[in-house]
Amino acid sequence: MALPSSGAASGASPPSGGSGEHGKRARILLVEDEPDIVRGLTDVLEFEGYEVVTHMLGRAGVREMKERGADLVILDLMLPDINGFQVCEEIRTENQVVPIIILTARGQELDKIRGLEAGADDYVTKPFSVGELLARIKAILRRLTRAQVSKEPESIKIGSCEINLRTHTLVRARKSYMLTFYEVELLKLLHEREGQPVSRDEILDKIWGIEAYPSNRTVDNFVVKLRKKLEENQHHPRHILTVYGFGYKLVP
Repeated sequence: MALPSSGAASGASPPSGGSGEHGKRARILLVEDEPDIVRGLTDVLEFEGYEVVTHMLGRAGVREMKERGADLVILDLMLPDINGFQVCEEIRTENQVVPIIILTARGQELDKIRGLEAGADDYVTKPFSVGELLARIKAILRRLTRAQVSKEPESIKIGSCEINLRTHTLVRARKSYMLTFYEVELLKLLHEREGQPVSRDEILDKIWGIEAYPSNRTVDNFVVKLRKKLEENQHHPRHILTVYGFGYKLVP
């Protein structure tokens, strides 16, 4: 993990990037068992103005979320007790809204996809740049704050599906599915542009923020997740259609 130089060493004042809703410091839960990464990330995040709580065991991270909660979770997939996929799934049974960023090993594409399936919102590949991780954290917290204060409708309807934007739930054929933060944001964007093709690049820019350095594959993974919940037949979708070589469009 590459650690950037910290202004704290030169006596500079910490930036105000860690302020959350109503000026409150955003609380970040870091579940990671590598001491060097824990120390390095804690120093950098606290300097950025965030409150940081760390746990090296997955069960302790789950318990922390149940008892005290957090505004964002950074979760390693390889933990000594239970793996990060289980942690993610257990957190999601209690909290469908909190953003979860998973840390994955280089080249483990299946781990990234499985993590997203378990309820993660984003991923960063080890070894990673702290600057990249900070950009992702700031982008997702900024969008979360905007979503909380926006005057959007409480729900939208797509085909026979009812999507509650407040509770992050989708109901289809009397069955309820939970949606992660980015799944809701992606549905909202496509719904706003109903019937119009939206490029992958625009989706990345509008949803993840261009400074967050995600890839087009991220968009495709989230579309796959949404189709499983939204479509009667995900292999022959009727609502989220692929515009080949470009992006996606939503058909009501």
